[in-house]
Amino acid sequence: MQRLFALLFLPGLVFAELPPSDYEAMQSKASEFLNIEVLRVDIEAGENPDQQRIHITALVEKANRTSHNLKGGEIVNVVYTVTAHPKGWTGPGEIPILAEKDKTLAYLSRAENSTEYVPTAGAMSFRNF
Repeated sequence: MQRLFALLFLPGLVFAELPPSDYEAMQSKASEFLNIEVLRVDIEAGENPDQQRIHITALVEKANRTSHNLKGGEIVNVVYTVTAHPKGWTGPGEIPILAEKDKTLAYLSRAENSTEYVPTAGAMSFRNF
């Protein structure tokens, strides 16, 4: 009976999210900590069938921390990929897909050799705890 109980309820306990301290560390290392308003969201197919490539155009409302001298009123382009995982998949949460007119925080870094930015705090790239 105990084995049956364990088999029935164990799958619901196997979600392996990152601890809050990991997300907080990623947020503190982000070169850009901004308040943004989403102006446009474009979603296209990713490299694999289970992926989507996200492109966000956003207005910087406030630069709380910036290493690229961003200022309120500037436009930033944020790009990233999300992956649809099968039910029961374990691992860190996906970066959320924002919607037009969303006003949110953004923890970003500049993509190498690009003017685009990428989320740097995983599932917590667009919110605090």
